[in-house]
Amino acid sequence: MKAKAIRIHKVGGPDAMVYEDIEVGAPGPGEVLLRQTAIGVNYIDIYHRDGTYPLPAMPGTIGMEAVGIVEAVGEGVSGLKKGARVGYAAGPVGAYASARVIKAQSVVELPREIPDEIGASIMLQGMTARYLVRQTYRVKKGDFVLVHAAAGGMGLLLCQWCAFLGATVIGTTSTPEKAALAKANGCHHPILYTSKDFAAEVKAITGGKGVAVVYDGVGKDTFLKSLEALAPRGMMVLYGAASGAPDPISPTILAPKCLFLTRPTLFVYTAQRRDLVANAREVFKMVVSGALKIKPPARYKLSEAAKAHTDLTSRKTTGSLVLIP
Repeated sequence: MKAKAIRIHKVGGPDAMVYEDIEVGAPGPGEVLLRQTAIGVNYIDIYHRDGTYPLPAMPGTIGMEAVGIVEAVGEGVSGLKKGARVGYAAGPVGAYASARVIKAQSVVELPREIPDEIGASIMLQGMTARYLVRQTYRVKKGDFVLVHAAAGGMGLLLCQWCAFLGATVIGTTSTPEKAALAKANGCHHPILYTSKDFAAEVKAITGGKGVAVVYDGVGKDTFLKSLEALAPRGMMVLYGAASGAPDPISPTILAPKCLFLTRPTLFVYTAQRRDLVANAREVFKMVVSGALKIKPPARYKLSEAAKAHTDLTSRKTTGSLVLIP
């Protein structure tokens, strides 16, 4: 079948993305054909576009997350039928398209209470938030935690989930408006990192102790100060690098406070089907129950993917973004 897609013929800026026709074949054994209704936009898409994370082949279609309707199933697929509404966020790349073929084991059915656009905005970020606060570091009542970019899509989820678990949440934001948004979503102490030393502010808020864990998706601009903000035996969780990868460090820098440092990825935490399903179901449960309040994502046409990337990288957005085929 014919479909529209955003493809990369060479790495580069937003203008490297080309909106063009593609041919989508029938699903093979273990696969399903999806007609996609909403596509999530995430920072990892930018890394694929600019070559930070190379695509498997060129030209290639970027994107890791979407919701769609099953149009056909391949041989050997059980538990999914034509018409099922499903979402995915664990790859492989190729989500920026109106239709695609994907392995059945990569998708999960969405509860009817979750609309397509919300589903496409919470799969990757929601499952990332879940493993970060429930597995990488198990946030517990009484913890102080630091969340960078607290008003972004990931930040809002992390603030809410950590607050739900009983932690005191400190968050960094760039503007008073974003600080107010973070505070309305579980961040007890928003800090304007553009005008204040966030490490010093953390020490003041925690009575000099520091935080148990830092969730840092910013990277280079915040990394070293984040280590300063940690309490002894605290954990530095570097799950992204929106400002670029941090400079290399010697492990001995961790020694004075016996700090832990990890660079986790969703794709390892959901590599097994049972882990993927358990993660997604807990995210859906949190959303349906209202424990996670999801702001409707900013909408762009699939053909406007370049504008979506430009707005995301220029920090013009709060919350999540989706593309509509």
